[in-house]
Amino acid sequence: MTASTASSGWRQPSILPGLGLSLGITLTALSLVVLIPLAALFIKAASAGPAEIWAIATSPRTLAALRLSFLGALLAAAVNAVFGLILAWVLVRYDFPGKRLVDAAVDLPFALPTAVAGIALAAIYAPNGWVGALLAPYGIKVAYTPLGVMVALIFVGLPFVVRMVQPVLEESQGDIEEAAALLGASRLRTIFKVILPPVLPALLTGFVLAFARAVGEYGSVIFIAGNVPMLSEIAPLLIVIKLEQFDYAGAAVIATLMLLMSFALILLVNLIQARTRKRLGDV
Repeated sequence: MTASTASSGWRQPSILPGLGLSLGITLTALSLVVLIPLAALFIKAASAGPAEIWAIATSPRTLAALRLSFLGALLAAAVNAVFGLILAWVLVRYDFPGKRLVDAAVDLPFALPTAVAGIALAAIYAPNGWVGALLAPYGIKVAYTPLGVMVALIFVGLPFVVRMVQPVLEESQGDIEEAAALLGASRLRTIFKVILPPVLPALLTGFVLAFARAVGEYGSVIFIAGNVPMLSEIAPLLIVIKLEQFDYAGAAVIATLMLLMSFALILLVNLIQARTRKRLGDV
């Protein structure tokens, strides 16, 4: 056996040709678009030094901005998970006048510029707006408060949940729910034992996508948030403020913190999703 034959014997033949070329293009594109910029971000943040990094990360303004961004994104994603599932269920299971219009309106946050969405939400929920004027007599203020941030994040994240859950509901058979009802299952038992299990992986994926979009949202939030430091200032806005002050290292530190926290939360949800898929597969 020659050396070339021995070396080729270790290689498994590929069904699809061009693996080396396609893999090289993929790794190059991934490095240029993701890995190199992230590496530059970490290097710039590290240039601040341990003492300055700790001072920036633990400053009250940074902690307040990160808390609002991440807590608001989590709550908005949770709200979208509930109402997105309901909206997807209505669009799949029922026929009603204007259904196509509602279905098209779900994708509106994708097509609408974020700045336009923020201005529209601020105008509607302002104390003299259509909705804000109705809430004002009850002492409920939405615009220029953390609640306004929540409204904007819910607006931009809802389509992710609906579009992830909708195909799964379309594939599931409606007669399964009818069979469960005929066998005497209550409505709650049918929801939690029949409907939710196959939908749960897609619902978790929509939750992750909605959270990822909301945590870094900027354009639609700054117009309705009021941007008051320690109250309604989000972390992306604080990064922009640092950049305008030519504090590039400080902006990189805050961006790195957001990146690490987002990665940890998304990894946790993905692990839960993988465990859920495995459990459903075993069943």
